[in-house]
Amino acid sequence: MAAIAAAATTAFTTLHLSKTSFILPRRHFRTVITSSLSTTTATAAAEFKITFAPPKPKPQLQKSDSTNPPGIESGDQLLVPWILRDENGNISLQKMPPQRFLKAMANESTQKKKKRDDKTPAKKAKAAMQYVEPKYSKAARRFYNERFREPPQRLAKVLATAGVASRRSSEELIFQGKVTVNGSVCNTPQTRVDPARDIIYVNGSRLAKKLPPKVYLALNKPKGYICSAGEEETKSVFSLFDDFMKGWDKRNPGIPKPRLFTVGRLDVATTGLIIVTNDGEFANKVSHPSSNLSKEYIATINGAVTKRNLLTISEGTFVEGVKCIPDSVELLPQQPDISRPRLRIVVHEGRNHEVRELVKNAGLQIHALKRIRIGGFRLPSDLALGKHIELTPAHMRALGLEELKKSKSK
Repeated sequence: MAAIAAAATTAFTTLHLSKTSFILPRRHFRTVITSSLSTTTATAAAEFKITFAPPKPKPQLQKSDSTNPPGIESGDQLLVPWILRDENGNISLQKMPPQRFLKAMANESTQKKKKRDDKTPAKKAKAAMQYVEPKYSKAARRFYNERFREPPQRLAKVLATAGVASRRSSEELIFQGKVTVNGSVCNTPQTRVDPARDIIYVNGSRLAKKLPPKVYLALNKPKGYICSAGEEETKSVFSLFDDFMKGWDKRNPGIPKPRLFTVGRLDVATTGLIIVTNDGEFANKVSHPSSNLSKEYIATINGAVTKRNLLTISEGTFVEGVKCIPDSVELLPQQPDISRPRLRIVVHEGRNHEVRELVKNAGLQIHALKRIRIGGFRLPSDLALGKHIELTPAHMRALGLEELKKSKSK
């Protein structure tokens, strides 16, 4: 019996079943054991030669590629010493950080972190300018835009007002395809645009959103200056405003310079009052004959003036196919310092060379001609030749602006 038990024990210890091995049913397994036990009774030294699949290998951890410093094994801990300097200036090495460092770390962990403000004063000011609280409510702004905001204007007029070129030159630029509106080439000068909303480019340069303000100047024109800026050989009255234009940016920062032009014209030999502005509508009202604004001239005559001459001038003459009759003609009293006679002539149509044609028709020759009044505005006596003044609201009313508005409303 002892031999049987030993054989059974040997059989079970040498039996290693794998997961993929074939499992016999219980009754067949009992038959196998019984047969094996029966054979062991005959020969106790017999051994079972049973082989099974090898066990599944265990996964191995990948070794890191990092190499340890020379002289330090993988199991040892790398210590970084603290280099300290005492009060006497001696240097020492320590394994632990100093106490003041530990206290600073403790205080840093307990205190609240403050947000770092990297903005400089210039950046803060720029950020504040990006959003400005509106002065009026949204409903008030809508009410103003619907009732008082200037409507869109013609493209050619906007370019002329912005100082790009004259009205005709602006139309030529548009026809040549050098003007774009909101990214598209515009070839129609009558296109309605709003500089504050539309993006306008002229020859690759963007037009400013803000148009220059209206400017009204009164100039005492000297002799020898023309009233246009096209001819470079002759002196232009606009050269007398160089100082005014140079100081524009200082007086009006961020606002484009206006493009000035004269209200009407005086020939190169005529002196006196002429209005310079950038308001085209105002210029048309004042200079057009239908405005009926009277203009007063002082004509210095070569030779004697008779009553017959005065009667001929008062009867009028044809100028450009239209009969022009002066409002009044008067012979001024002779002054001691002026030997030549002077005539005061008042006209209201203001056609080209009208005064000179009236005097020429009477058989007289003009030595000098000067305009001293337009409407109710008279040239200041203390305004020197080549100098100008800015017109005030009172001057504008004297020019008959209120009367023009009333006649337009009628």
